[in-house]
Amino acid sequence: MQHQNFGTFDALLPQAMARKAEELGVAKATKDPLTAFVLAISAGAFIGIGFIFYTVVTTGNDMGWGANRMLGGIAFSLGLMLVVVNGGELFTSTVLTVVAKASGKITWGQLGRNWALVYAGNFVGAIGLVAIMQAARHYEFANGQLGINYMQVAQHKLHHGFVQAVALGAMCNVMVCLGVWMTFSARTVTDKLLAVVLPVAMFVAAGFEHCVANMFQIPMAILTRDAVGPEFWAETGRTAADFADLTWANFLIANLVPVTIGNILGGGVLVGLLYWFVYLRPGAGHPPSEAH
Repeated sequence: MQHQNFGTFDALLPQAMARKAEELGVAKATKDPLTAFVLAISAGAFIGIGFIFYTVVTTGNDMGWGANRMLGGIAFSLGLMLVVVNGGELFTSTVLTVVAKASGKITWGQLGRNWALVYAGNFVGAIGLVAIMQAARHYEFANGQLGINYMQVAQHKLHHGFVQAVALGAMCNVMVCLGVWMTFSARTVTDKLLAVVLPVAMFVAAGFEHCVANMFQIPMAILTRDAVGPEFWAETGRTAADFADLTWANFLIANLVPVTIGNILGGGVLVGLLYWFVYLRPGAGHPPSEAH
């Protein structure tokens, strides 16, 4: 009588996960550019969808600061779920290609081109989603309170100091890349989904900064402030002057640049290179292909 082999459902061990990260890094860096760009566009939109969900569930409730953000963080995790299951190319996890570079499997040129392509695609996807949500006049929901929440969340993001924004970006991508790294052990879709929820919920609840999420949230807020009319401000009891610092220059200088630097340091160095050093550096030994 034959017995079914359930061994394929065992999670990969940490050493095998590192080898898988290396292999995926090579695949990402050598992927057809057009394919990578389209997948990056989709990933930018997916993360924006997660931020829409976050903004909706944190609007108009009185659960308290921490509980409200925890709920929003769980909702936001939808974005990374969509990316890891559907194969999107997301800049914050793409920085893990440093593992393949450290192993000498790809060149600096391949790494740089891939990062630039994915970053640009993420921006296109995020801005495309902003355009759709502006056409939908989503900011009018909840008697305008949803639009106020979009703007308040974005405005807060523009008030970090440069070093603070870098540090918040680093911590964000430590959590994102740890979540993605855990999916390297997964055998099923369920494994992948469970792996990303709490790391993402933690970084969102803690107020850490994600460059691709901000590519959606801050432009959405800027365009909302510019799109609404006097009736919106009358209904919400706020004024456009309350959000005068929502500008494209502030978005770029006060947020996107330092947060991107932090995301690279957090994901690439504190996760990717750390695990490369532990498991893949010369002399570390060759890992087994999977757990037993």
